[in-house]
Amino acid sequence: MNRQSPRKVLVTQRFFDPDSLDYLRSQGCEVSIAPLSERQGDGDLDEEQLLALLADADAWIVGHAWVTARLLAGLPRLKVIARRGVGYERVNVEAVRASGKVATIAVGGNDASVADHAIAMMLALGRLGEAKARMVRGDWAIALGRDLYRKTIGIVGLGRIGRGVARRLAGFDAEVLAYSPNPDWEYGLEAGVRYVDLDRLLCESDYVTLHAPLLEDTRFLIDAAALRRMKPTAYLINTARGGLVDDRALLQALQDGVIAGAGLDVFLSENDPLYRPTTEALLALPNVVATPHSGASTHEGLQRTNLIAAQCVVAVLNGDTPPASCVIADGRGHFPSEE
Repeated sequence: MNRQSPRKVLVTQRFFDPDSLDYLRSQGCEVSIAPLSERQGDGDLDEEQLLALLADADAWIVGHAWVTARLLAGLPRLKVIARRGVGYERVNVEAVRASGKVATIAVGGNDASVADHAIAMMLALGRLGEAKARMVRGDWAIALGRDLYRKTIGIVGLGRIGRGVARRLAGFDAEVLAYSPNPDWEYGLEAGVRYVDLDRLLCESDYVTLHAPLLEDTRFLIDAAALRRMKPTAYLINTARGGLVDDRALLQALQDGVIAGAGLDVFLSENDPLYRPTTEALLALPNVVATPHSGASTHEGLQRTNLIAAQCVVAVLNGDTPPASCVIADGRGHFPSEE
C-alpha cells in the first residue's frame, strides 16, 4: 500500500488514550473507535458485527473478541491483529498464519498493574475481608486480620508478572516459593526465591498466587486435590486465567473451610456460561474478594498496552517486524493458493 494513503485502524476497545491515538495518526493511520456502550466489550460482539466494523480496516486493535478462521476469511484487507493484552487463547493462531496476517500481543505493558493487583488482593483478604459490610450493618467490633509481613507466598508461574510479585513481596520480608516447569536457578539465587515442586508450594504457602499461562497441561492445575493440600488458613489468588482453577472445586473448598479465602480476578464463566451459577455463588461468599478481570485495567497499564499495540500495528503496516516477544503469528509469505 502507498505509504501516503491512510492506513485504516479499528480499535474495538474503550479507554484508548489520546497519546496512542496521536501516535497512530502521526504514522499516517486513520483511526476509528468502535461504538461500544459503557457495559459492552468487544467480546460481546458477534461475528457479523465484527465483519461489518472491520470491512475496510487494515489493522485491528482488539481486546477480548474471538478471532476465528471464519472471521479472518471474511477480512481480506486486514493485515494485523494487535491484542491489547498478553493472553491470546481467543485468537486462532493457525488461522492467522494461514490467512497471511500477523497477530501480536502487548508484552510488558500490564505486568506492573497485574502484579500490584495480586498484592492488593492478598492485603484485602488478610486485612479487610468483610469489614466494610459489617460496618454498614452497624457492627463496628474489631475483627482480627492477618499480616502479609513475613508470610510464605507461593508463586505459580515465575514469568514477568510472577517476578514482579516477588519483587513487591521483598518489602514485606516474605519468604517466596516458586513453581515453574523451567526454573531459572540463577534468578532464584539473585532474587531470594526458592524453587520447589507444586505439592510443596501448596503445602507450605500462606498465599498461593497464580501467574501461569492457560495451556492444555495447566487447565485445572488447582483442582479439589490441590486445594486439599493447602493450609486451612491459606488464601488462593488468581489474576491469570480462569481455567487454571476448577471453580466448582474452589467453591466447595471455601464452603467447607478447606482454605481460608480466595482473591479472584478471572473466572471459568468468562468463556463457559455453564459456570455462571458457580461464579455467582463464589461472589456471594464473605471470604472471596473479586474483580471483573480488571487486574490489568489501570489508566497507566492501558496506556502502556495501547502504545505497544499501536507500535506493532505501525511496524506491520510499514512492512517491518514487531518485537519478537510480541509476535504470536506471522503469516506473511504464506501463500495458500500455491499449496
